[in-house]
Amino acid sequence: MTKVIVLIVGLAIIGFILWWFFGNHQVDQTTANVKDNNQSVDVEVNGGYSPEVVTLKKGVPATINFTRKDASSCLDRVVFSDFGINQELPQNEQRTVEIDTSKSGEFNWACGMDMFHGKVIIK
Repeated sequence: MTKVIVLIVGLAIIGFILWWFFGNHQVDQTTANVKDNNQSVDVEVNGGYSPEVVTLKKGVPATINFTRKDASSCLDRVVFSDFGINQELPQNEQRTVEIDTSKSGEFNWACGMDMFHGKVIIK
């Protein structure tokens, strides 16, 4: 009987791991509103990024305002490797990151440990 319980629990854990890493999860996304030839988006950092996908208009100056609520040291930086940005995110403070919108495309960002990710879409 113990072996059956261990087997069921083991299979449940394997199923959870497969779902966590390979499952199709819903992604929170937003499009920046353009106002006075400027666009801005607020992103909350709390166990990940929300929204995780940000769409910006090409050619309009843009900023992403990150506010870190999570105490994890993994999320204390945001890195946009395509733009050469590596910004510190102090807890409970808003930090603004300026995004170059001169080229369209998809550009990823990540935490300092490359465990949590987000994406900027410029079109």
